Amino acid sequence: MSRSDDVLKVHRLAHTGGSAALLEWLAARLGGWAGVVEAGQGHGPESVLRGVAEMNARGVRSAVLYGAGTATLLFALDGGRALAAVLDQPLAPQAPALLADAAVPLALVLRAEEAARREARAGLAEARAREAVLHLLMNGRLSTAHQVAEALGPSLPEPMRMYVVECRTGRRGEVTRRCEELTGGRAWIVRCPVYVRHLIVLVPADLAAARADHDPLAGALVEVDPDCVVGVSGETRLREAPAAYTQAFHALAVARGRGERHARFGPGPELALAAHAAGAGWAGALLAPLHAYEPRRPQDPGGQELRATAHAWLNFSSHATRLLKIHRNTLSARLRLVETLLGLDLARLGDQAALSLALRLTPGGQTGERAAPDAAARAGEEEAPPDATARPGEGAVPPAARAAHDLDGLLRDPRLTAWARAHLRALSGPDAPAGARATLRTWLAHDAQLVPAAAALGVSVPAARKRLTRIEALLERSLLQSPSARHDLWLAHRAEELAG
Repeated sequence: MSRSDDVLKVHRLAHTGGSAALLEWLAARLGGWAGVVEAGQGHGPESVLRGVAEMNARGVRSAVLYGAGTATLLFALDGGRALAAVLDQPLAPQAPALLADAAVPLALVLRAEEAARREARAGLAEARAREAVLHLLMNGRLSTAHQVAEALGPSLPEPMRMYVVECRTGRRGEVTRRCEELTGGRAWIVRCPVYVRHLIVLVPADLAAARADHDPLAGALVEVDPDCVVGVSGETRLREAPAAYTQAFHALAVARGRGERHARFGPGPELALAAHAAGAGWAGALLAPLHAYEPRRPQDPGGQELRATAHAWLNFSSHATRLLKIHRNTLSARLRLVETLLGLDLARLGDQAALSLALRLTPGGQTGERAAPDAAARAGEEEAPPDATARPGEGAVPPAARAAHDLDGLLRDPRLTAWARAHLRALSGPDAPAGARATLRTWLAHDAQLVPAAAALGVSVPAARKRLTRIEALLERSLLQSPSARHDLWLAHRAEELAG
């Protein structure tokens, strides 16, 4: 092979295969070892490391070191690095020229690879920062979320609609670009930290269509990919971001069964609004031990972190580990501590529903951005029933029993009764499949566990799942995938039972 052929091969490999392919070919072509060595780095033969250090100290661009039966050829690159080759003697005549010819394209491709790595790190850092903004929004830290968002751009939209876009992972970049084009760069876009196929998009309300049956943005996004579906929330404020996400997720479950592959959250009564006036004191009292908790060690989670853990688990179940970036054993330990502090059994759907409602009625926990937490806690203490404390000669009522008693009192409120009946009305409508109420009631009675519910219904697990899927479409709420409406449905059924 002539020198010109070698030069063409070197440039072709540098362009198509990168530095690794080029070095591998050089080693095979010369019959020895070839690599890139950096001064002060312990990678490579000892003789090569010493040679590079000496060459840099003398300021020369190339050198040859002779050893016992071998020769080490060194050609300086940039940044204190050198292209090195350890070859048997006698040297092949073309070796020095080939290495010299390879040094220039190798230096260029190394710079390109470093630039690509820096770009990837910057992209990852931005993605993590955007995810952090989402965490802040979901936990009610609005001022901090605004500060971080302003640094990244664009500003967080207020008011907004939240879009949850489900597509193949390889098409999320294209969906992101299309969304930026359609919104003029005003949408806040973040990859979902829990579901790898989801994008979460906060769109300014003035850019989102007013009509639910005509949403050009959602329609354009689903056209990017045949598997793409979009769920859209109602118009909300940023402080209502958790509710907006739940709305968009429920709409996504509906969109999967529609030909247009996108849907907007169906109008309906909101539990937090219906229960706020009557339940703020109850929620503050229930969560007071959690808000007041101080860890024994600095590295242990405090009350606010435990609150965030409970909220993530209630919404995403075992997938909460992805959202919180913690090990499943850490998640289990934190949930056990929450159970101990609040006196709840989180294996029971009823206790889960109580905690879910309390968290929604006290947004932000014990942060400076939460509205009057101490007042809510005091109100709860003042409204506590007489049997909530120990009587002379009796032990204290278990906290779980006290919470259940207080929750029943809240659910008897006429506003909650009206909400429950409106929430469950579709189950008795003309479009409801036969046995819809019985199916849902059985599933809830078995703590939303599919296997025991199917056994109680006397059907197979796939048949029970199919029934619940039909109920999802009827209620326009997600049941089988988290965030699920199971907590609200349990509360609605309990309120209906208490109303007689």
